[in-house]
Amino acid sequence: MVLAGAEKLQQHAEHVNSLNVFPVPDGDTGTNMNLTMTAGAGELRKNNSASIGQCAGVLSKGLLMGARGNSGVILSQLFRGFSRYAAQYEELNSQQFAAALQTGVDTAYKAVVKPVEGTILTVAKEAARHAVYLARRTTDINELMTEVLVKAKEALAGTPELLPVLKQVGVVDSGGQGLVYIYEGFFEYLLNGQSAESVKGQAASTAAPAIALAKPETKPTPIHSSAQSQLSTEDIEFFYDMEFFINRQLGGTQAADFDEDQFRKALSVNGDSIIVISDDETIKVHVHSKAPGEVLNLALLYGEITQIHILNMREQHRELLTAGMDIAPSPDVFADIPEEKSSVESPAVPPADDLAPYGFIAVSSGDGIAEIFKSLGIDVVLAGGQTMNPSTEDFVNAISSISAKHVYLLPNNSNIVLAAQQAKELLEGEREITVIPTKSIPQGIAAAFAFQEEESVETNTSGMLEALSRVTSGQVTHAVRDTKYEGMDIKSGQYIGISNSKIVTAAENLLGASQALLAGMLESGDEIVTILTGQDADPETTAALESWLQANYPDAEVEVHEGGQPIYYYLLSVEA
Repeated sequence: MVLAGAEKLQQHAEHVNSLNVFPVPDGDTGTNMNLTMTAGAGELRKNNSASIGQCAGVLSKGLLMGARGNSGVILSQLFRGFSRYAAQYEELNSQQFAAALQTGVDTAYKAVVKPVEGTILTVAKEAARHAVYLARRTTDINELMTEVLVKAKEALAGTPELLPVLKQVGVVDSGGQGLVYIYEGFFEYLLNGQSAESVKGQAASTAAPAIALAKPETKPTPIHSSAQSQLSTEDIEFFYDMEFFINRQLGGTQAADFDEDQFRKALSVNGDSIIVISDDETIKVHVHSKAPGEVLNLALLYGEITQIHILNMREQHRELLTAGMDIAPSPDVFADIPEEKSSVESPAVPPADDLAPYGFIAVSSGDGIAEIFKSLGIDVVLAGGQTMNPSTEDFVNAISSISAKHVYLLPNNSNIVLAAQQAKELLEGEREITVIPTKSIPQGIAAAFAFQEEESVETNTSGMLEALSRVTSGQVTHAVRDTKYEGMDIKSGQYIGISNSKIVTAAENLLGASQALLAGMLESGDEIVTILTGQDADPETTAALESWLQANYPDAEVEVHEGGQPIYYYLLSVEA
């Protein structure tokens, strides 16, 4: 069920991305949920078991460490709660399955400081509540999952009524849609005994009567005597499961254009299950191939290959057939399931006398911005941003690399804050960590400026949080679709200005959009204005914008730095 759910989500990740409320080219909910689910499914493939409790624990750990973005973190918490309930069982009946879903919802709501209805949380809550109700009336898991899916789709359709911005833009919640796709994968596997891919698009019909779809409940059959035994090892055509990153900044022919469609076509010649996620610095690749050497040679054209993982799925299949289901991971993996935090290896920390008092980790997108953070004393700069959110595990690994008594995390994006907080919770009791909830690059820079090495943790934390309130953040990008927002008719291709996460202007040219945005951000006219230029910013437009500021706001202090960030032509900050 889990692997089928992951497959279904992967197939529709781009559709989930397209549901982003803002018409900007960085909708990434589908990408984040897909990467999170892929991490969980990957752990499950490596540590399969006949025990549903142990499988749920493995899934939970994989999701927890691989969680990216707010939607990915919430997804990991839903299954964390599920696994906590399921840990005590070898198999689940309908009532237990429903209770596990409800425990997942309870856990996810607790993990979010201010839960918002009309999101993935609402879809999960309504589906679980209905499952608990129905489980008292049926023992048929298939019938139960049918109704769970129906209720999840109903809840998804209702999200615009709960979240006005969704209704205004005319979309349903993207995270809720991602969860529905996962549940569809669950349902299709229960109904057909096949993955979503094998079903070839055969979707669950919410209009079909539940009783017509239901099957008599049966005892689970061991993998080696059912699904896996129906497949010959030699039938696995693309049997090398490959995953790696291409660093565009290192090695290779950096000047070579990266055509994602062409790259996908080249990979598909000898492979399938292809995932390619790229920005200007990093390309993440997942592919099942029968020619791994050709895949790596192709990748080398675009940069240096890092974090290579290659598994032989034929070998895994032989082991499954030989060992049957007796390949459970060590019980220690699940020892923590009833606990509030998952098991994570404690970072190796030097003796207290050898530790620096403070360490800093910041998330950045763009070489110029990374250099600014390093100049401000940031120890580790994680590559990230809207299109490539760092995972919880990325934060955990970064923390482990710093020899400091107290580590500050600056996520610098509202969609990364939860992953940073989850990393802190995982290491609670082992490391002293504070997350400063910076939601933009300008806020992160302001927080770093406010830090004072000689001050206490309490004083520094208070000072950095106070610094955030003095910063107004702005972004200039372009619209990727027509939409209506806050009374504005925004057309595809127009330049849009965003102030503190709200679209405030749309214009036909970059300079006009930037001027209108800054005019709204500047109140007294004597503030400090910082302009971080993106990789697609035009130097002439930047010069014209600077001249306009000097002419219209002579008392403002203006600084221009090369940020190098993708997607956003300008990142702007106005500080009192």
